[in-house]
Amino acid sequence: MPQSELIALLVVAVAGAVAAGQLAWKSLRARPSPDEVERSRRIGLNGSGKLADGEIVDIEGANIVFSYSVAGVGYTAAQDVRAIEALLPADRMSVIGPARVKYDPRNPANSIVLCEEWSGCKSSAATR
Repeated sequence: MPQSELIALLVVAVAGAVAAGQLAWKSLRARPSPDEVERSRRIGLNGSGKLADGEIVDIEGANIVFSYSVAGVGYTAAQDVRAIEALLPADRMSVIGPARVKYDPRNPANSIVLCEEWSGCKSSAATR
């Protein structure tokens, strides 16, 4: 076999091995759980989000429903707070009313009123 064909065969074999390794790594790596993804979202918004005035309009089970406006556009959102329920007061209905909202300036619909390190609720146990 000529040397050029041997080199070409070797290059194809190495490329195939690299592709197989990447495929195996992608399929076997640990993916974050939905709870970890949500926690990461909250922490990220806390660190880089912009503040807006809003209002908590309801508590539905483990969801805080709130509304706010950014650049004249109104938003209504619900945040699942099951993982951080301990930060809410015993009387959950006491948080209904004015609140601070942190939102992503690139996607204002992505927002929170409560996370592990911050609270926009008027009467929660988390630090403001």
